[in-house]
Amino acid sequence: MVEDGARMRDGKMLQALKAAQLYYLQDRTMESIAQELGTSRSSVSRLLSHARETGLVEIRITSPLERGGELERRIADRFHVAAHVVPLPESVSDVDRLERVALTAARLLAQFVDSHMVVGVAWGSTLSAVSRNLPQKETHNTTVVQLNGAGNTQTTGVEYSSEILQRFGAAFGARVQQFPVPAFFDDPATREAMWRERSTRRVLELQARMDLALFSLGSPSAEVPSRVYVGGYLDKADYRSLGEDRVIGDLATVFFRADGSWRDIRLNARATGPTLDRIRRVPRRVCVVAGAHKLASLRAAVAAGLVTDVVLDETLARLLVESA
Repeated sequence: MVEDGARMRDGKMLQALKAAQLYYLQDRTMESIAQELGTSRSSVSRLLSHARETGLVEIRITSPLERGGELERRIADRFHVAAHVVPLPESVSDVDRLERVALTAARLLAQFVDSHMVVGVAWGSTLSAVSRNLPQKETHNTTVVQLNGAGNTQTTGVEYSSEILQRFGAAFGARVQQFPVPAFFDDPATREAMWRERSTRRVLELQARMDLALFSLGSPSAEVPSRVYVGGYLDKADYRSLGEDRVIGDLATVFFRADGSWRDIRLNARATGPTLDRIRRVPRRVCVVAGAHKLASLRAAVAAGLVTDVVLDETLARLLVESA
């Protein structure tokens, strides 16, 4: 009887945790939560009340019994990375999965960003989704700096990257520093010359002082390709070069292999993102990823020490743990 009562209490606790995460971190309505949990709207309301009354909900959601919490602990133990797992059923679409992970990342980011910080931000579909969901948090003397150029032969990329950065600047009351260079130069010598220019050095010096870097990961072989692989940034010769160099993914358009090596990858000599050595020196490195197709690049980035915090969906978290 005692064991049955304990199981019932634990079952209610698990349901209350799931409902609280969906409601407070993902902005889901009580009706949609009821559908996902297979219960009624009034039951969801009671679960949320139970979560508040028992202290599960304070400033943020605590989840000592939920599956995501166990995955977070296992990722921390195996990879020494702080994981923030977003609970999602496997049936959700890739678009919805990305949006809900991005929303959670945006809420968590507000806890990480503070006054007198330099925050590096990459661009791409994931970071665009994060920027659309940022809550307001007024800071002072904070700078948001673009991590890598966004131009290619079809567009300067300024409008796209600027929109993302301006949302970050508006959310945190921060200054914004764009990086108006192409994503890849045609010639490594051009990059070397550009890096000697004072206007460019000013941005590079800001990047060197970053307190936090925010990025996603790309993969050239994923079924759902990242923007850099479909936005006109690479040609056939580039793809051939990436294949020959055994590239598994990229971070802010700097490519790496499954073992984390990157220095001798030819395309990196033309890339404008920070070197991966530079990224490793940033105190907090927040990676936001969604979908099983990001597993290979995430596993490599985590093993290479490029990530201190990762926000990811439950399916991807489970695959990461199982692949270790």
